[in-house]
Amino acid sequence: MGLGGRNAVVTGGASGIGRSIAVRLARDGADVAIIDVDLAGANEVAREVAAAGRRAVVAEADVASGTSVRAALDRVRTTLGPVHVLVNDAGIAGFVPLLQMTEEQWDRLIAVHLKGTFNCTRAVLPDMIDARWGRVVSIASVAGLNGGGPGLTHYAAAKAGIIGFTKALALEVAAFGVTVNAIAPGLIETPLLARSGMPREIRDRIVQQMPVQRIGTPDDIAAACAYLVSEEASFFTGQVMSPNGGGYL
Repeated sequence: MGLGGRNAVVTGGASGIGRSIAVRLARDGADVAIIDVDLAGANEVAREVAAAGRRAVVAEADVASGTSVRAALDRVRTTLGPVHVLVNDAGIAGFVPLLQMTEEQWDRLIAVHLKGTFNCTRAVLPDMIDARWGRVVSIASVAGLNGGGPGLTHYAAAKAGIIGFTKALALEVAAFGVTVNAIAPGLIETPLLARSGMPREIRDRIVQQMPVQRIGTPDDIAAACAYLVSEEASFFTGQVMSPNGGGYL
C-alpha cells in the first residue's frame, strides 16, 4: 500500500504474526527492522525482507527493558534512520489458573506485553512527531475484549491494557499526524499458540463456534496491519480492529 521511504520496526518479528507483518511491510515498500530475542529467527526474516528488495536490520532486545529497547533502536536508527512505523507484536503466552499463578508469572507477562508496548512506543514517538507522520499498531487480542477464557487472566489483562493505552495515546498524538491503533486477533495458527499449552478441546471448541469455521493465519493479521500503517488509514486512529472469523462480534 505504498510505504516507500518509510522505516518500520516490528517487535517479535522473528516468527508468527510478527514475521508475516515484517515481510508484508517490506513488500509494500518499507525498510524493516526486526527486534526480537530470537536472533536466528530474526535473521531469517531479514533475509526475506532483503529478498523483497528492501533494507533490513536485526536488533536483539527484551522489550520489557527500556535500556534494552533504547540500545536496539540506536542500532536501527544508525542503519535505517528515523522510525516512521512501529508494530508492537512481541509477546509470550501460557495458560495458568489464577490460584496457581505466581507473582513472577503475572509480572513477566504484563512486562513483555504491556510494559513492552510502552517502552517501544515511547522510544520511537519523537521520530514520528518530528516527521509529522507516524503509525503505531499494537497487537492486542480478542482476549482483551472478551476475557479469553480460563487460565488467561494475566494475558487478558495485558491485552486489555494495550487497548486502553492505544486509545489514550491516540488522543495525545493525533495533532502531530501520528495514528495509534490496535489489532485484536482471534485464534491464529502461530508458534506462540503451539507453545502456549492451550488444551486441544478449547481450540476445537473455538473453531467450531466461528462462523468462518477455520483458525486464522498470520497473513490475515498482516493484511489488517498493512492497511492501518498506510496513508489510506490516516482517518483511522484509536480503534481496535479484530480479525477473528466472526467468533467475537
